Amino acid sequence: QVQLVESGGGLVQAGGSLRLSCAASGSIFSLNAMGWYRQAPGKARELVASITRAGSTNHADSVKGRFTISRVNAKSTVYLQMNSLKPEDTAVYYCAARSYGSGDIDYWGKGTLVTVSS
Repeated sequence: QVQLVESGGGLVQAGGSLRLSCAASGSIFSLNAMGWYRQAPGKARELVASITRAGSTNHADSVKGRFTISRVNAKSTVYLQMNSLKPEDTAVYYCAARSYGSGDIDYWGKGTLVTVSS
């Protein structure tokens, strides 16, 4: 089993920055990809960014150039640096992880709220 704990959410004005952190514990050796999803009120959960253990990244078009995902394998931690935040970025952000050989998300964090005021 793997536990994911997010931190770093909060309230920020439009144009500001926040950095989210996700610390993994447990059977972390089994993890390949980790990433961030978000869910705004009344909307479906969507992928924000992901990163493999090898460091290959993927960012949603809506955040490209503003958000950057990174990973420190030694610390089993994933970060999401969010710059130039917009009100439409307001959502609960969830850390997620996928095991080697798995085609689906195997583990979810409980989420951290990001609110961007205009």
